[in-house]
Amino acid sequence: MRILIFNWKDINNPEAGGAEVFTHEISKRLVKKGHEVTLFTSQFKGSQKEEIVDGVRIVRDGGKISVYLKAKQHYKKVFSKEGYDVVIDEINTRPFFVHKFVTNGEKVFALIHQLAREYWFHETRFPINYIGYYFLENRWLRQYTEIPTITISESTRKDLIEMDFKKIFLIPEGLGFKPLKKIPKKADKPVVIFVGRLKKAKRPDHAIEAFKIIKETIPEAELWIVGEGYFRKKLQKKLVQGVKFFGHVPEKKKFELLKKAWVLINPSVREGWGINVIEANSVGTPCVAYDVPGLRDSVLNGETGMIVNSGSNELAETIIPILNDYKLRRRISKNALTYSKKFNWSKSSEEFFNIMNGE
Repeated sequence: MRILIFNWKDINNPEAGGAEVFTHEISKRLVKKGHEVTLFTSQFKGSQKEEIVDGVRIVRDGGKISVYLKAKQHYKKVFSKEGYDVVIDEINTRPFFVHKFVTNGEKVFALIHQLAREYWFHETRFPINYIGYYFLENRWLRQYTEIPTITISESTRKDLIEMDFKKIFLIPEGLGFKPLKKIPKKADKPVVIFVGRLKKAKRPDHAIEAFKIIKETIPEAELWIVGEGYFRKKLQKKLVQGVKFFGHVPEKKKFELLKKAWVLINPSVREGWGINVIEANSVGTPCVAYDVPGLRDSVLNGETGMIVNSGSNELAETIIPILNDYKLRRRISKNALTYSKKFNWSKSSEEFFNIMNGE
């Protein structure tokens, strides 16, 4: 099978997130099975126009805005002559509208990890935020209600059902490695860790405010912030003692830090799923997260972590007992580790292919 995917970022993009991990992990496994996968995406500083990554052909043109026009142009000039069986429109806020320009009888699917919703108010300015939230997103997505759509969480599936999507497939996230056999040795001091892009929608500032409260009760505690983004400079100006910024780190280093941490904190406004939750679970680290779409799917409240209502006070009040109570921490850490063993990219890629193949 020959598969063409349109997405505005690829795995090598400095701003790549969970959606790009999902796409790449699925794609490279399909390639290993003998299929061909081409990803059309935007350029970034230092990127190549075309390269092969883990067997996946990546073609880049345009920027964050122009990539949508370039996609249409590239299909007409090149892709329409290459004989694809399936074309996937991966929608991260703005769609590519491939169903309007794909003309050679290819099967068309949509891949939607999450709706933007609150992101409009955190990542765009007035009046774009109001236009996007109240008008653009609904108008865009309602053009896809008859197109078979893949998503990754029950929360997003429910959002799509409310928008009258007719055919929705749910494929879980995976892990590309085996979770640890037992809970590893943790850091000597209580460590709370934040992993993600440093942007307003991920709310790392909430993590820091919660940590200030934690620090009053547990003075030796530390907060490790792993990730990069435009919000970093403002966060660093807070000058909170015990907060360490690691920036963007290689995967190996990321897992070393997750392995030592006592608790992962995730105060995002919403997620498609929250892959960093399962990654943390795989090394015996439970998560405390906000009760928002995606995170309420990936965190089993009271079992693999805790779900709280929005607010730094609630985050702190929930994390403090976990840091102080060894038995509680041990119980949810064990549950988290066991839970992570359910997730497997190979299984997810098989389900993905079966959907593409109409099985």
